[in-house]
Amino acid sequence: MKITIIIISVFILCLGNIYAQQPAQYSTYMLNPYVYNPAYAGLDESLSMTGVFRKQWVSFPGTPTSVHFNAHMPIEYIRSGVGFAIEYDALGAEKNINLQASYNYIIDMGESGKLSIGASGAWLQKTLDGSILRAPDGNYEGNGIDHDDDLIPNAKMTASTFSASAGIMYKHRLFSVGVATNNLPAPTISLEAGNVAQIRYVRNYFLMGQFNWQINRDFSLHPSLLLKADFDSKLQGEISAIFKYKDNIFGGLAFRGYSNTTTDALVFLVGMKITKQFTLAYAYDLSVSRLSSFNSGSHEVVLNYNLGKKIGKEIPAKIIYNPRFL
Repeated sequence: MKITIIIISVFILCLGNIYAQQPAQYSTYMLNPYVYNPAYAGLDESLSMTGVFRKQWVSFPGTPTSVHFNAHMPIEYIRSGVGFAIEYDALGAEKNINLQASYNYIIDMGESGKLSIGASGAWLQKTLDGSILRAPDGNYEGNGIDHDDDLIPNAKMTASTFSASAGIMYKHRLFSVGVATNNLPAPTISLEAGNVAQIRYVRNYFLMGQFNWQINRDFSLHPSLLLKADFDSKLQGEISAIFKYKDNIFGGLAFRGYSNTTTDALVFLVGMKITKQFTLAYAYDLSVSRLSSFNSGSHEVVLNYNLGKKIGKEIPAKIIYNPRFL
């Protein structure tokens, strides 16, 4: 039995009322804003599909493994964007599935950019495998499992619920900024009959910004910022900068944390456009927290496909002039 999984999972369960962890961490958030803000749907100007795989804190047993896929596109005829996402996130004895669909209204402000206001609905499923947990006073001799703790299930338990998110984003050719929140109703699920083990999904807030600076004809700089908070006890900040060469090959650095208690990792990121439609990127997190002695870093791969052309029809002008009479 992996002792790290036991320690982490039992510690969480013994809180009585369990609070779901913050959303999965992604170091490539600047390449995939939709992962945190549903209002981004359609702002890539065409059909955009992104897949992400992340393995966090490699060689540290029971640490997070996240897989995320999303697709979104604009519907210009009705000034809107639609999107869909699916995410699988595993941590110790926990497994989480998130299915999300979103809609947003896009206000085209011409040269001033676009303002998007969006919302999404989600189906959340959580599975807890109590058979791999170990409690201090439990009895595990032979093939039997007796945790001697009513808060820890003896077998695998699964429950699901519905939630909602909302966001707003402004995108200009020089910069973009957005705010969003998930788990608006803060739903609660029960993993066992009688509401013995309850889990409440905490409402989280996100602030994301990015600036685009064209240094010269070949090079550009793209600094970005991400803040995640639950306005209760958790705040996570990350700042990054990416250099691009001819809008094709790129690389950069990021740092996650802002104090002695929140410092987490130094991130190295590289990527390139494989073809006109496909972009591939890789991020390596070098752990600089107190966990650095117990892991060999985190790995993240992201692949994006952008169709690169308009889909459907645009909104017709209010006045259509007959060219015969011009």
